[in-house]
Amino acid sequence: MNAKNSDTQKNEIVKSDEEWKKELSAEQYAVLRKKGTERPFTGKYDKFNEVGVYKCAACGNELFVSDKKFDAGCGWPSFWDVKSSDKVVLKKDYSLGMVRTEVLCAKCGGHLGHLFDDGPAPTNLRYCINSISLGFEMRKEAE
Repeated sequence: MNAKNSDTQKNEIVKSDEEWKKELSAEQYAVLRKKGTERPFTGKYDKFNEVGVYKCAACGNELFVSDKKFDAGCGWPSFWDVKSSDKVVLKKDYSLGMVRTEVLCAKCGGHLGHLFDDGPAPTNLRYCINSISLGFEMRKEAE
């Protein structure tokens, strides 16, 4: 169940920069709205192993489930698939002199991280996500 590719994303939630600045911490704003990256091995969810659902920190969109999380050793939470294909949008990212695939929240357009093709089976994908872009809701089962 891979995410959808889009270079013309239309967000369900649209807010001004000023509105986002009021709702997000400075660190969340820098990553979610300005496409920053938190330092590796510093995020809350890198070595986090509770059962539940990871949500967008900006809008609450349910993005990933804990049973699809794995330790990639890269310093950021990594998932081999999304909760469902309509939860994130993939976009080509040409920043920093590289060609990568950016992962965005499909609901608010928040920058989550990047997608790489070095993950485990069955998808061989690694959604490398900034902890600060996420919230977490504990559940008895990951769904």
